[in-house]
Amino acid sequence: MNEIKCPNCKTVFQIDEKDYQSIVKQIRDQEFEKEIERKEREFEKDKESSLKLVESNLKEKFKEELHQKEIELQELKNDIKVKEDNQEKELKIKESEWKEKSKEEIEKLTIEINNLKKDLDLKDKDKELAIKDTIYEKEKEVQKLKNDLVTVKETFEEKIKNKDEQIAYYKDFKARQSTKMIGESLEQHCSTEFNQIRPLFGENVYFDKDNDAKTGSKGDFIFRETDDDGIEILSIMFEMKNEADETATKHKNEDFLKELDKDRKEKNCEYAILVSLLEMDNDFYNNGIVDMSHKYPKMYVIRPQFFIPLITLLRGAALNTLKYKKQLTTIQNENLDITHFEDNLIEFKEKFGKNYRLASERFHSAIEEIDKSIAHLQKIKENLLKSEDNLRLANSKAEDLSIEKLTKNAPSVRKMFEDKA
Repeated sequence: MNEIKCPNCKTVFQIDEKDYQSIVKQIRDQEFEKEIERKEREFEKDKESSLKLVESNLKEKFKEELHQKEIELQELKNDIKVKEDNQEKELKIKESEWKEKSKEEIEKLTIEINNLKKDLDLKDKDKELAIKDTIYEKEKEVQKLKNDLVTVKETFEEKIKNKDEQIAYYKDFKARQSTKMIGESLEQHCSTEFNQIRPLFGENVYFDKDNDAKTGSKGDFIFRETDDDGIEILSIMFEMKNEADETATKHKNEDFLKELDKDRKEKNCEYAILVSLLEMDNDFYNNGIVDMSHKYPKMYVIRPQFFIPLITLLRGAALNTLKYKKQLTTIQNENLDITHFEDNLIEFKEKFGKNYRLASERFHSAIEEIDKSIAHLQKIKENLLKSEDNLRLANSKAEDLSIEKLTKNAPSVRKMFEDKA
């Protein structure tokens, strides 16, 4: 318990600890709040006094700076006035000088302008002359092109005329022949053409009708050439095709290519050539030698005028490769000998392998029989060794045998032996 004495009546009160702490807290809080209020009032007074002091100091400083700025402004105004007076004087002086010089400069500029006009007139005249020269050169070129065009036109017209004459010739030629005679005439034409140059080829050249129809079809002509060793240089299967203009069914060159390729393969020829007067209006066949190798290997379609040139062309290429053909034949023969040797070696290996296999089988069979015999003998050996052990044990037992051991369980027999003894 705590005692509290009243300051007025001097009465002493007894209160417990909890109430005492509550009263102390109330008194302390009130004093604290009073102290805070007092501090706030003092802070406000100090703040107002500080602000007034700062404000007065700033006003004084601002007055001084304002005064200084007014002085500087006045000085600047004075300087500007002086400079304006000086500039006005300089402008008046320059104006007077410019008036004196402007007359001379105007005269100089006038002279320069006149000179420029003269130069411009000269350049215009030079330009006109250059344009005239260019026009003249272009006219000459145009005239030359016209002359060239006339020449080309005349050449083209001449070619057309020759072509028309050729077509007219063939039309007249076909009109005077039957359908069978047309084909025979083309074959006769090609045969005559070749026979005229046959002496140039030598003795090893064959060119004749294909009369072999064993396979069901045949070509018209076969060309073959070999060297002195019998190696083929060139071989060609020829087919000649023609028809009259009035033929009801018009054939195309491609209608005969498959059969021609078949004849080439059956007669073992390197090249196949269709000599044709079909599709006379088709420029694809009229402009030269047509290579059909994209459809059938080593096949060409030609007009009759290219019959001899194409043979000559192919023969020239074949002669250039003859050396390599001979080398290839030699290599093939060598490869054939090697093949025969390899075949003989393989045959020997097979026979030797067969004999070796039979001998090996018999050898293994004998080894197996020997192994069986060894196993049997080994078993007999083991049995003999076991018998030996049994005999040794029997011998040991026999050596250890005595009358005492024999009569161990037979006292009457032991007594008999003792009585005899």
